[in-house]
Amino acid sequence: MSQAEGGRPDAPDSASRAYTDFTRSLSYGEYLKIDTLLSAHQPLTQAHDEHLFISVHHVSEVWLGLIVQELKAAVALLASGVTDTPLKMLSRVVRAQEQMTNAWEVLKTMTPADYLQFRDSFGQASGFQSAQYRMMEFLLGNRNPALLRPFEHRPDLHGPLHAALHAPSIYDLTLRLLPGHGLPLPPEVLERDLSQPYTRHPAVLAAWLSVYRDPQRYWDLYELAEKLIDVEDNFRRWRFNHLTTVERTIGFKSGSGGTSGAGYLRRALETVLFPELWEVRTNL
Repeated sequence: MSQAEGGRPDAPDSASRAYTDFTRSLSYGEYLKIDTLLSAHQPLTQAHDEHLFISVHHVSEVWLGLIVQELKAAVALLASGVTDTPLKMLSRVVRAQEQMTNAWEVLKTMTPADYLQFRDSFGQASGFQSAQYRMMEFLLGNRNPALLRPFEHRPDLHGPLHAALHAPSIYDLTLRLLPGHGLPLPPEVLERDLSQPYTRHPAVLAAWLSVYRDPQRYWDLYELAEKLIDVEDNFRRWRFNHLTTVERTIGFKSGSGGTSGAGYLRRALETVLFPELWEVRTNL
């Protein structure tokens, strides 16, 4: 064995000392169910770039799964009044969002001609129908009851999404912390219809102004607010990269899921999840 292959066979760092008998223990592939994971990769055509297209979307769904798990954990802690531990979870969300955004850079290597070779093969299938993406949006507070319709044929997906639509978002729970810090909010904020998108309120802005003008006094709220800004900042970047990828691939054709495509995505860029946290900067 050469030095490059791990030195002498009896050396402590030799590759030959690695464990190789997996008759009674889990191997790497078995633990991660690699065979199952790769078996899901089934292109419908012989087009070379369909492999790329499926890979990017599979990877994005894996990251979405992690984001949803971290958001749910953060929401549960905030609901019990804990503000420090959720910061770590939201930091992890931000890092995962960065990976999802970077995935668009890989997909952008696919040209319009490449995409047209297989686009018709998957019919009306669309990322618009991603249950995990919709769950992420509901947890963050971007809500519209009509967005449940694509999942009515799947009770296992529709049920959890319906529950999330009617439960407090991460921003709702953050706002519920403010009165406990001497920053009262009116009932129309604290008792609003949770199934509808949040709309800005002057009392909420006034409360956040108090936090941002005295961050030492309200440090836990201040730190949490800035972490939410990180999450929304990356959420916007992902959406912008999605839009530009669609525009450079299909222009302004309709989306496969029935939306207007780039036009729909451009309007989605106007969504603001935590409006007072952005507005407070202008008013300081």
